[in-house]
Amino acid sequence: MTIVIGPSVDHADPVQRRRLATELRKLLPDHCVLDQLEQLQPFECDAMTSAREIPLLVVLPETLQQLQAVVRYAHEIGIALIPRGAGTGLSGGATPRPDAVMLVVSKLSRILKIDAENRIAIVEPGVCNLAISEAAAAEGLFYAPDPSSQIASSIGGNVAENSGGVHCVKYGLTTHNIRQIKYLDPTGELITIGGSGLDGAGYDLMAVMTGSEGMLGVIVEVTVNLLPLPESVVLLQAAFPSMEQAGEGVMSIISAGIIPAGLEMMDQTAIEVVENYIHMDLPLDAEAILLIELDGTDAEVEAQLEQVKTQIGEYQAYDLRLARSEQERIQLWSGRKSAFPAMGQVTTDFYIMDATVPRRHLAHALKRIVELSNQYELRVANVFHAGDGNLHPLILYDASIADEVVRTEALADEVLTLCLALGGTLSGEHGLGLEKLDKACDQFSTVELEQFERLKRVFDPDGRLNPGKAIPTPNRCAELGGLHVHEGKIPFPELERL
Repeated sequence: MTIVIGPSVDHADPVQRRRLATELRKLLPDHCVLDQLEQLQPFECDAMTSAREIPLLVVLPETLQQLQAVVRYAHEIGIALIPRGAGTGLSGGATPRPDAVMLVVSKLSRILKIDAENRIAIVEPGVCNLAISEAAAAEGLFYAPDPSSQIASSIGGNVAENSGGVHCVKYGLTTHNIRQIKYLDPTGELITIGGSGLDGAGYDLMAVMTGSEGMLGVIVEVTVNLLPLPESVVLLQAAFPSMEQAGEGVMSIISAGIIPAGLEMMDQTAIEVVENYIHMDLPLDAEAILLIELDGTDAEVEAQLEQVKTQIGEYQAYDLRLARSEQERIQLWSGRKSAFPAMGQVTTDFYIMDATVPRRHLAHALKRIVELSNQYELRVANVFHAGDGNLHPLILYDASIADEVVRTEALADEVLTLCLALGGTLSGEHGLGLEKLDKACDQFSTVELEQFERLKRVFDPDGRLNPGKAIPTPNRCAELGGLHVHEGKIPFPELERL
């Protein structure tokens, strides 16, 4: 992970920009082609603001036909394309290049069909995540994946990053909730993968495309699964004297055969910052808080609620607060959902990490992150999806202090190394993008990277779709001296006890 500080610089060839803009305006309305510096600057980064670059051009097609025309033209002249949705990605996957056209699909934002009988919705890539559930609510249905950015993030980006959210512990990630994708290959040909049923013949290309970070095709339509709204939903908040006890509480719930709709954790630092931000009387003496959402039939939820109380009671859970109505649940969730903006009160900058560990190692991982926080003298707030081991440590630092930037980079690297050593992965839902491109050399072997590279060439022979993101080349890793954690080259003797 590299933190780049300072404004972006326009490195594009101005002559190439003018010529390209002239040609693209023959394919699109004038207002859909952006070529002035003040128009391009808002697209210099996605939500990972540390990596910035001025794109060569930005195009915003309004129809599939316009989008297809741009992709075909780019193929003809051999120029790279960087697909972008709402720009809420946190791993730099939509970071521009000065030699590439940014292809923004946010104007393709229609919900084409809500099919209640078959429990599906057919949507364009620019449709906001939350809009799908809002449109389906009248039919008593909802779309399960709900990333924290769901009010702004678009479904095309959700598919590209395989986004998750609070409810993924029970309902799965994006890949588990879609049936069909239509995408444009690098030549502009429209291809359909998946189908109307729950399974289809042939290779599972849906799984390949989901999470591919715009490197294999440009998504133009998605068919998503809709689920019935549950009869009953309750939310239980519980405080714990220690992080270890909260982690054991998570394991006890899952081990008892209960799969909560949501299972989130906040540590003491996050609790303190959030309480100072929204004043909801959080227990400041707690080292951790669990938010446990249960849904299903009335009888099922009540039975699980009593069982959960018993399970977490064995780990000294206290200050239990129960929300039954929608308004009560919204209020109780507000602490967890306010965590990121709350950090702005106590720090000028913070780095949002994304990695996973097996649930059984949660307590150890959190304890070690606290030790690393003290070692590097940087505050770390932990707010994360405990139910599936998806960690989101927030490293608080000041980007104007060079030494703090260096320490933040080192701390982040150690956290990722820890997660890999515990048998986890570099990302749970944010993708690798630019952020963890080099660190991927520690997770994947040379053979695996070569297979990834072969797959990329099958879909994108010329390497023009979102080049230089997500998957490092074997040569790049060799130059960096990739360690390959899973091959045992990073010793962690203390893990033998776990």
